Amino acid sequence: MPNNQTSNLPSKYIPLRNHSTYSLCQGAIKITDLIEKAKSYEIPALGICDSQNLFGALEFSLTCKKSGIQPILGCELLVDFNLLEQKNPSHLDIQNSLCPLPLFALNEEGYKNLMYLVSQSFLNRQNTITPHVNFNLLTKKSTGIICLSGGVEGVIGKMIIQNQDKNAEKICEELAKIFKDNFYLEITRHGTKNEEKCEPKFLELAQKKSLPIVATNNVFFIDQEMFEAQDILSCIYDGLLISETNRKKNTPQQYLKNPQEFCELFSDLPEAINNTILIAKKSLTMAFERPPTLPKFSNEIGFDEAQELKKQAQDGLNIRLKQKFILEETSQTQQEILNQQYFDRLDYELSIIIRMNFSGYFLIVSDFIKWAKNQEIPVGPGRGSGAGSVVAWALKITDLDPIRFGLLFERFLNPDRVSMPDFDIDFCQTRRDEVIDYVQKKYGSDYVAQIITFGKLQARAVLKDVGRVLNMPYSQVDRICKLIPFNAVEAVTLEKAIEMDKDLQQAIKEDPQITKLVDIGLKLEGLNRHASTHAAGVVIGDKPLHEICALYNDQGSSMPAVGYSMKYAESAGLVKFDFLGLKTLTTIFDTVKLVAKTRNLIIDINNIRLNDQHTFKMLASGDSVGVFQIESSGMRSVLRQMRADKIEDIIALISLYRPGPMDNIPTYIKRKHGEEKIDYPHPLLESVLKETYGVIVYQEQVMEIAKILAGYSLGGADLLRRAMGKKIKEEMDQQRSIFVAGAKKNNIDDVQANEIFDLVDKFAGYGFNKSHAAAYAMISYQTAYLKAHFLEEFLTASINLEIDNTDKINIFLQEAKSHGIPVLPPDVNKSEAYFAIENYNC
Repeated sequence: MPNNQTSNLPSKYIPLRNHSTYSLCQGAIKITDLIEKAKSYEIPALGICDSQNLFGALEFSLTCKKSGIQPILGCELLVDFNLLEQKNPSHLDIQNSLCPLPLFALNEEGYKNLMYLVSQSFLNRQNTITPHVNFNLLTKKSTGIICLSGGVEGVIGKMIIQNQDKNAEKICEELAKIFKDNFYLEITRHGTKNEEKCEPKFLELAQKKSLPIVATNNVFFIDQEMFEAQDILSCIYDGLLISETNRKKNTPQQYLKNPQEFCELFSDLPEAINNTILIAKKSLTMAFERPPTLPKFSNEIGFDEAQELKKQAQDGLNIRLKQKFILEETSQTQQEILNQQYFDRLDYELSIIIRMNFSGYFLIVSDFIKWAKNQEIPVGPGRGSGAGSVVAWALKITDLDPIRFGLLFERFLNPDRVSMPDFDIDFCQTRRDEVIDYVQKKYGSDYVAQIITFGKLQARAVLKDVGRVLNMPYSQVDRICKLIPFNAVEAVTLEKAIEMDKDLQQAIKEDPQITKLVDIGLKLEGLNRHASTHAAGVVIGDKPLHEICALYNDQGSSMPAVGYSMKYAESAGLVKFDFLGLKTLTTIFDTVKLVAKTRNLIIDINNIRLNDQHTFKMLASGDSVGVFQIESSGMRSVLRQMRADKIEDIIALISLYRPGPMDNIPTYIKRKHGEEKIDYPHPLLESVLKETYGVIVYQEQVMEIAKILAGYSLGGADLLRRAMGKKIKEEMDQQRSIFVAGAKKNNIDDVQANEIFDLVDKFAGYGFNKSHAAAYAMISYQTAYLKAHFLEEFLTASINLEIDNTDKINIFLQEAKSHGIPVLPPDVNKSEAYFAIENYNC
């Protein structure tokens, strides 16, 4: 216990064992709040010591650095000290024998060892047992690490509580031998009986073995007001009620104490306080940001990625243009003109890609897409702004001619704004994993991983969880939850919901139980609840990933994930590749296979004519059930009104059929059919807006307008588009000045220039990415083409892909019947495992 003498009392300490929200459902502190509180206490250094992980290492390091606080990176690792004597212990026995060991990185080598240990704990995890490492591995990877004994919960404390003092002494000796001067016996004073029993023994051991002691507070919440909320958070994780007494529980003392409180608490052990400062002085490392870094595409000596990219792109474009000229029956004269145009664009794009050092990125993406296509794995024609690149088209990354559709490279890769390109690739949903396996084998399993994501306690979820822990009636909690508006785009916070809803305000005011529910919910909202992996994101590193950040592994998963969320994985220099699954690609692939089987007809779906009248006649009638993206009743209604007769109409429909831009659909349709005069904001803009009848539909049009009217480069125009999207006044004022000044050179006065700027600004908020719309319109057209020409095969493939969805099956069966296609009952002699076409007569 502390004494009352304060003459030689230290006035400063360094909090080491702080559990953030990354100690899932244990730590009730956001990293920003932890650092802000430490700064208010004028604490110069701060430790993080989350349970079994380093998820927050980079966020913590960067936030500390920004606040002028020294970060001390640690982790409370679970260790198997081989305490069990039986030969075949149960999983429960193993779990109960594991002991937490707080470890902190001294230097870069120590941090690498810590990342390795954490990674191995997840990669070698056993079902039902918390991730941990064995003592032998810890021994091998102990260099550069500071080790605390873990207090009463650590292995030494555990032995003392079980009256195994000799074993406690033996383990103490082993840890001291492994970590040498970097092993500390840890003293905590949270007010528990176990501490009263252990502390004299710890001090006796320290005296006997000449070991240093260190005082810590095992922090799980920011202040004492958060104690109950953190207790409920633990119950959420354990699936227990707050009223249950036989459960592990923290004490109200486990908050971040100010220096005076802490130093008074340990006033009788000044050396234990001073050792917190000594540990901080020893710790000389942090997690750093890195520029985006990729593995080498080839390890051949003298291999030049830029030259390889040029060669593949030029060869690929020649093949693409040859196919284009045959399909479109292009004259020789026109071929020469187009060759010049396409190769000029290719050279321009290559110069930017090579200058920005992204050659390897394009080669890597092209390689795994070409491999997938060679394995007959369906790949989408494109997704997102990447479809605007001629280089991507030449390399077979996309299957969309960007010049034919007026797509802009700068929307994808802006030479005026250095940022990583980002190809999102759609693969057949059932075979996507094969492509990821290929990437793992090519670059090495240590270099490839998924990305961790964190499920958070959001407004509705946190109230349901808290209500369950408080044992409140489900109907009562559900009624309150339903008062919180649902917004799929941007989740409504609990605070905002209270502000918006008078019924919720009234319920809080009238019912003390609801008051408590909401109060706890407000304290816990936004904390991490659980970890999982990103559905599509995969990173490929330039070295083993455990040297960049600690890895994580979902139980039962065959592939690890980097232990940083998307934002911090990118900050650590990891480049993300999105491998997305799209069911429609499988429908197209299966339909083409069926057509080959039933009609002996080979279809090259990526080289069909885009002006097929039979297809557009079907769409104009609203017959689009099963057609990608345009099959809803609302879409079918617009198709009938629009009488779409070209693929540009499908691109526009996909872009306009959203809240906001939908208001422009009637104008588009009337102008298309000559029922309303086409009006352009300025005559110079006719070439840009003619395709959409004077309506600004696409982000690319915003960029072209800025280029034509105000002399922007396309890179600069992309920055304008971004500024208009963000609506930051300072940026907007700056861009307005540039726009108006540029427009003057085209004899446009300030008044008209400002009017056009305001008009463009209005539409920029609604503008859609044309590259993405065009790529998805291509899939829409392909499915429409197959339905129009090969209805039986298309419906059969569609039904078989939805074999477990009876509602979808019924929709397609009704579609078959409405087109006069008989649907036969099952027949034991003729039926197959899936739906099939019987007695097809070509």
